[in-house]
Formats: sequence, structure tokens, C-alpha cells
Amino acid sequence: MIVNKMTTIEQQVERHALSTPDKPAVVSCGTTTTYAQLWADVCRRTDELRAAAAPGRLNIFRATADKKFIVEYLSTHRAGMVAMPLEKDLPEARLTALRNEYGTMVLPPADDALESIADVLFTTGSTGRQKGVMVSYRAIIADADNLISSQGFTTDTTFIICGPLNHIGSLSKIWPVLALGGTLVIVDGMKDINSLLGLFDRSGQHLATFMVPASLRMILRFGSKRIKEVAKNIDFIETGGAALSQSDIDGLRRLLPGVRLYNTYASTETGIVTTADFSQGASPAGCTGRPMRNSAVTITADGRITCSGATVMSGYLGDETLTRAVLHGGTVVTNDLGEIDSDGRLHIKGRQNDVINIGGYKVSPQEIEDAASDIEAVADSICIPFHSGIFGDTMKLIYVVSPGCMLGKRDVARALAAKLESYKVPRVFEEAGSIRHTFNGKPDRRFYLTGGDEKSDE
Repeated sequence: MIVNKMTTIEQQVERHALSTPDKPAVVSCGTTTTYAQLWADVCRRTDELRAAAAPGRLNIFRATADKKFIVEYLSTHRAGMVAMPLEKDLPEARLTALRNEYGTMVLPPADDALESIADVLFTTGSTGRQKGVMVSYRAIIADADNLISSQGFTTDTTFIICGPLNHIGSLSKIWPVLALGGTLVIVDGMKDINSLLGLFDRSGQHLATFMVPASLRMILRFGSKRIKEVAKNIDFIETGGAALSQSDIDGLRRLLPGVRLYNTYASTETGIVTTADFSQGASPAGCTGRPMRNSAVTITADGRITCSGATVMSGYLGDETLTRAVLHGGTVVTNDLGEIDSDGRLHIKGRQNDVINIGGYKVSPQEIEDAASDIEAVADSICIPFHSGIFGDTMKLIYVVSPGCMLGKRDVARALAAKLESYKVPRVFEEAGSIRHTFNGKPDRRFYLTGGDEKSDE
């Protein structure tokens, strides 16, 4: 409904400031800000920005986990500027370099105001080179509408944000919440699981959150008792950004009966595209549901997922060649591999760039990692290609053993052999203290493939 009204998030916030001025809009750092107070702060900051820069200029700022970010983000849009939120812990030298590179850039408004660029969000591709994804106002409105219509956001929703606000996984949640007049609770990551879960101890509220699979796995392993105690207060939990294993799906369903659990397919380039409620009925790992109402999904002949609709990006900042390679007539061709089943549900099969060729067989490392996660004593893992002096071209599984458990390499190999075809079982195993992940919860393959890991034992 919101996308049809052609109303920006900022215009919605202004309406809430008039209709429900005393309702909490943002809770952060122990302080509650009402809609009236938030809008007053936005108006003041908008005046400052308009006095300092022309419309279309990029406003480059840190995505801090507090109300200050919300004010800066909304004010940037209201001033006609383009928001470029960056990682909150970005080194000062890197921040200065980006401001020098982009600070004087101007993105002229489009003839249709909603097609004007609202945000530039950085994402990293398979080459490791950062790409600035341009997101229009129309895409933001469509993403908000997708989430509202598919996941049941309401005016009573209190959404707890514990992820980076420069990434679409968390940033996209402020759009439906503020559009509807709900409440945002912003915390600085998952540094303390018990403190985070304590935020859900708010009876009578419609609480929700977004967590990447790695965070949910931590809660299953170390916070299951606490989250079970507060489950009655939770309306829904969304996950995405990486694969959720079958064992984690089953564990969450057992632990949180009555809580809606969504697995969503989204990216900076595509926007929020599909979602599946796996709290009820059969929901295999990798299933992300049907397209939301402002989105469409198809599969190319070589198995790649393509996405179209109002949520897709406008292009890459300053890179027309890359834009033409990815964006074709309003359709984003991704490197994600997938299938659409007879019920129209999208199933993620991995990344084209991640597929490992073993003796002519194509193997998705995600499948091996999913199988490893089903081993009770394995807390985390990553599978990468590996050249062995003994086995030749094969795969290596780096795994983490759960605290208090004993698990040898032969044990892991035998467990995987019972679950997988023989050619999918890695020949090389390495136990590690932890697995390095990207900011959105995916195993950081690039780190290991470029020599970041220690030498393994064969």
C-alpha cells in the first residue's frame, strides 16, 4: 500500500510527528526519542545541511548504532542530498579518502523525483573491489512495502536492530518501521548475548529483529535458555545474508514455537526480494520463499538468479561498464545460483563464483558446510578448494569444535561420508578456534583463499 501512495519515509515520519507526537520512535544508548523530538532534530539538521551543500551532493558519514545515525540519514534525504553511510569503525584515513573521492560528486535529481538516488551503499564483490550501489527513493519505498505486506510489520512493531546500519540487512528495517510509526531499538552489535536477549524482556510489545545465521547459531548454542524465556514477547525474527542450515532451522522451530521465522533473499543490488516463513510446515534449507509483491524472480539457463521490479538498484556509482554487465533492462543478473520449485518458491544453491570443480563434478561449498553444521559437535565451518600434494585438487574443511566436545578429523570425515556423495567429502580437514565471517554473516572465503588461514595438516 505504501509504494502506491508514492510517499517517502521522511514524509511518513513527519505525519507521525503530527499524529502521534509522543510515541517512541527511536530507543538507543538508554535514551528514548519520540516522533515529535525526532522530527524536530531532523528539521534542524536539514537546515544545516542545506546551508552547507547543494542538492545531489553525497553526504558521507559513519553508520553509528544510535539515534544520531537516524537523524543524519533522514535529514540527508530531506535536504535533497544522497546518503552514503559507511562502516562505523572505518579507519579515519579510509573515511578521509572516501570523502576526498566522492565528497564533491553531485547526482542530479531525476525528472521523476522518486527515481532520484537516495542512497549509495557499498558492497564488495568477488574481486574484493568495493562497489557503490545506487538506490532510489522508489526502491526504498518498494522494499518497505515488500516487508510490510509479507512479514506483518505494524504500527505496534518494536524492531531491535543489532547489525550494521550501512548494510541493507539492517538498514532496510528502519524503512517499514518508521513508515508505519513503529519503534526502533538500536544496539551496538551482539557483544553480549545475554544483554541483547534482555531487550526482548518487554511484555506486551510486538518485538522483532533481524539476525544473520551466524548470530542465530550463537543464540542456539549459548543463549537458548534465555531466548526461550522471552519467546512469548517475540512477534517475528528474520534472517538472511547467508545460508541457514537445516539443523538451525529445526532448532529455532523447536525453541521458538509461535514465533514467525523468516528466511529472506535480498542483496544491495536487488533489494528485498523473497521471504519464507519457516516456523510452520516443511521448509528445507535454502528455501527463501516466493517473490514479494514488488519483485519478480527468474532463473537463467546457467542457473543464476535474476531479479526485477521496483526494488532493484539504479546502477553502480561511477561504473557504467559494471552496471551494463549486471543490470539488463531493469533486471539484475546475480551470481547466486538457484532453483524455483513447483510452488514458486526460490531455493538458493550457492554462488557461481564459489562452486568448486572436483574431477569434473561441480560442488557447492555451502552444501558441505550445511552437512557439517548437522554434526552436533561442529560449531562452525568453511569449505574451500585446496591443492594437496597427496590428493591433488580437492576440498578442505576448516571447522570449529563446540566447547566441551571432542571431535577429531576422522570423526568429521566419517560423519560427512554418511551424509554426502563420496566426491563431495573433503580430503583435507583442519580444526580452528574460529571461522572468519564477513559483516553480513557469510564465511569469508576470500580471506582463506588469499592465504589468510594457517597451513593445514593433511
